[in-house]
Amino acid sequence: MSTPHIKAEKKDIAKTVLMPGDPLRAKHVAETYLEDVEQFNSVRNMLGYTGTFQGKRISVMGSGMGMPSIGIYSYELFKFFDVENIVRIGSCGAYTDEIDLYDVLLTEKAYSESTYANVQGGHEGEYTYPDRELNERIEAIAKEQSIPLRKGVIHSSDVFYRENFADYKQIRDEKGAIAVEMEAFALFHNARITGKRAAAILTVSDSLVTKEATSPEERQKSFTKMMEIALRLA
Repeated sequence: MSTPHIKAEKKDIAKTVLMPGDPLRAKHVAETYLEDVEQFNSVRNMLGYTGTFQGKRISVMGSGMGMPSIGIYSYELFKFFDVENIVRIGSCGAYTDEIDLYDVLLTEKAYSESTYANVQGGHEGEYTYPDRELNERIEAIAKEQSIPLRKGVIHSSDVFYRENFADYKQIRDEKGAIAVEMEAFALFHNARITGKRAAAILTVSDSLVTKEATSPEERQKSFTKMMEIALRLA
């Protein structure tokens, strides 16, 4: 079956989907790591691919930026294509100088001021949570691959360009958030209300503290540690 945003059949998509924000990162992952790759979606250029990694079937698809966008794609994958697991493989901005560019972070819970979860399904809390088993598997894989993994609270923001730039310090200090991105809160909510599983592995692409930043090309192609952890979940 097809939806308004994904033109595919259920059989075209694996039970586990890796979901970067950037569809070009999805393309890069598919072309670099997967074998027997087939593209299953190009609607709105939100590219999706299915292939095999070390003999196991896995899909990778872009989510776009922000909670409304990942909210649409993750809900459709969970609800209409029988996807069981979605792992966000995204970029984030560090809220502390203890975190460096390219560090890999595992989201323990997502804090947000967003109304997404409340409007979508009546969730009134300011946190949503990943699947515990997926997180445990991610930690085990990272340990096996000798990849350092930082764990903590992630801030999922609706706004990229804040007028009051210093707001992040209050969120960091009051909520314990170590980094910011824009999607995990909605992904975790959708997994909960559909009875599925989700996790979010993030690579630090910039720092709000030191002002260091990676380039768009680096964000597409250089986050290899995060990708290798996620691929082994299949």
